[in-house]
Amino acid sequence: MLTFVMLTRLSPNALRSPETLEQLEQTAMDHVRRECPKVEWLHNFAILGPCDYLDIFRAPDMGTAMQVAAIIRTYGHATTEVSTATEWKEYKEVLHRLPKAA
Repeated sequence: MLTFVMLTRLSPNALRSPETLEQLEQTAMDHVRRECPKVEWLHNFAILGPCDYLDIFRAPDMGTAMQVAAIIRTYGHATTEVSTATEWKEYKEVLHRLPKAA
């Protein structure tokens, strides 16, 4: 499984009340669970800054991650940015396999 990080920004007219936010979340996640059953959610954070949320999830491939982002954009009334992520330990192992500098 690959790890992905998704930044989400809600559309300004998507929210009318706190209840609306919970309804959007429920609707979007129902679609993700149904359409992408192999996706595993690791973390969800509300964040300050230009985006509203940061989600970390695992998916079997890039296509599935793209599908998750499309569902969130469509049913969550949001924009998304998705990046792949590698755990630090695995990244260091890659570095150790690189040729030594001359």
